[in-house]
Amino acid sequence: MTALDRFYPIVDSAAWIDRIVPLGVRLVQLRIKDRSPAELRAEIRAAEVICLAHDCLLVVNDYWQLAIDEGCRFVHLGQEDLADADVGAIRRAGLGLGLSSHDGEELETALAVAPDYIALGPVYPTILKKMKWAPQGLEKLGDWKRRIGDIPLVAIGGMSVERAAGAFAAGADIVSAVTDITLHQDPEERVRQWLAATRA
Repeated sequence: MTALDRFYPIVDSAAWIDRIVPLGVRLVQLRIKDRSPAELRAEIRAAEVICLAHDCLLVVNDYWQLAIDEGCRFVHLGQEDLADADVGAIRRAGLGLGLSSHDGEELETALAVAPDYIALGPVYPTILKKMKWAPQGLEKLGDWKRRIGDIPLVAIGGMSVERAAGAFAAGADIVSAVTDITLHQDPEERVRQWLAATRA
């Protein structure tokens, strides 16, 4: 697996990918909920075409079977999805695998399948979705990084351009952003700010 970019936006449509990937994004996650299988396949297919054209790695959230079918290169699974996934099939298809973690038990579960990155969140309070976990904080990032060693660590949850440096200093290898981009009044300009901050 090639080195993963330090900036990792997450969006919910191929249209968003078409907006931000041409700006220079090299790693992006497509996270779609509540769509029909046909719609999901079409979105994944369109997103992968855009990403391949711009030397960007597309990470498909949840739908590992569709990702395999569509010849994608990387999937991300939450812990609930991991329990139902065929990790062997994902690996045989040559896909990279990223996993979410929120506490020590979930970290051990993630480490057991030797993922290509581990995400810790929410680092800060997040409005994206209701979470049963309290904000983890920067200290937890450092603890996680010491425990996982060379596996890339993704900081997610309430992240912004202004908070990115602190997350990197605490131990994150990659910082993921969602609403800091999608709810921004000028998402393209915000992406440019992220690229400048993470590639300085």
